[in-house]
Amino acid sequence: MSNYKEKFIIGLGNPGKKYDNNRHNIGFLFIQEFAKNYNSKFILKNKLRCNYAEFLHDGIIYRMFMPNTYMNNSGEAIRAIVDWYKLDKDELIIVVDDIDIPLGKIRVRKKGSSGGHNGLKSIISHLNSKEFIRIRIGIGSPPLIDKDKKYNTISHVLGNFSKPEKLILDKVFYQMIESLKKLNDHNEDSIICELNSFNINEL
Repeated sequence: MSNYKEKFIIGLGNPGKKYDNNRHNIGFLFIQEFAKNYNSKFILKNKLRCNYAEFLHDGIIYRMFMPNTYMNNSGEAIRAIVDWYKLDKDELIIVVDDIDIPLGKIRVRKKGSSGGHNGLKSIISHLNSKEFIRIRIGIGSPPLIDKDKKYNTISHVLGNFSKPEKLILDKVFYQMIESLKKLNDHNEDSIICELNSFNINEL
């Protein structure tokens, strides 16, 4: 057994090249950026139904996961991860997109409902628990379709980030990585506060 502490960070998204830069795949994009900073490559872990990367930083093993179950069945992979590593639910950090949060904002909660997010809904169902840390990254509201007075939600979340949006994401990801590197058993609340109060204009 390793004496290193571990962090388990799971980004949600849809596997496949056509989804790579979708707003809905912001969890994957973050996980890939975090791993890239430490030259860590992803490999397929069939038992975990995930692509997986790991690296050691400052005495901590970071275990990074991207489920290959598709967003709506994310809970299948999360259940496999929890069972394989014998984790408590509160050891998980789940990263997802959120259309109710403006682009450039971050919201972190230790527990809560799915908020209508199908990935979180699947995780809650498979774990039979709402008590896991979730980091919601804002992707902004979908555009209004004037004639129907409805929001084009599907096209928005499955649409790709524009170049200006990616510049904003770079700053969001930088802050998240810096905060998660500092996270430990004693400063969880202050790190959550730091992320929730993040102001992109102050970078």
